Amino acid sequence: MYEKKEKGGLYAILSQIFASITQFVFNTIEAVVIALALSIIFYLFIATPHEVVGRSMLPNFQDGEYLIGNKIGYKFSKPQRGDVIIFEYDEHTDYIKRIVGLPGEEISLQNGRMYINNQQLDETEYLEESILTSGGDYLQEGTSVEIPDSYYFVSGDNRPNSSDSRDFGPISREKIKGKAWLVYFPFTDFRLITHPDILLNNE
Repeated sequence: MYEKKEKGGLYAILSQIFASITQFVFNTIEAVVIALALSIIFYLFIATPHEVVGRSMLPNFQDGEYLIGNKIGYKFSKPQRGDVIIFEYDEHTDYIKRIVGLPGEEISLQNGRMYINNQQLDETEYLEESILTSGGDYLQEGTSVEIPDSYYFVSGDNRPNSSDSRDFGPISREKIKGKAWLVYFPFTDFRLITHPDILLNNE
């Protein structure tokens, strides 16, 4: 009788241990599946990751920084002048640039300064006063172009070292993937991204 009780007790203990391990495994798998599902939803519908490659957005964004763009913000509002955006340049490449011209506006370049409808942009929030903007293949010094409907004129903050709408022209609204939201790597540079209003001189 004593041996049967001992065997029965050991069996109960082992069964309890096995049940606990099984429950732990199932809970872990469930947590992983939920986390993956949330990550996929987050990536597809809410945010888009982007690595800053190159020097075109210096000094405000550094080469090698990783940031997240907000995908849903522009579903409820239009892109604004001053917004830093991530957009599809081609099927293999995304760019990060700043919006300086809006649909329907006339943008021109005069004496190294950008003008909207003949009014100079105040870009002192993110450009040094000494920085001059040179022309490109699309927008040349002393010329002006009209931005088509649903298109945006974008430029890098590092004007002497940026390929942007001055070269390849305005980008369509449908190419914009999101509004830059936060820098998450390197961790020491973690920060929320600000989007200053770019004013015209008479505003």
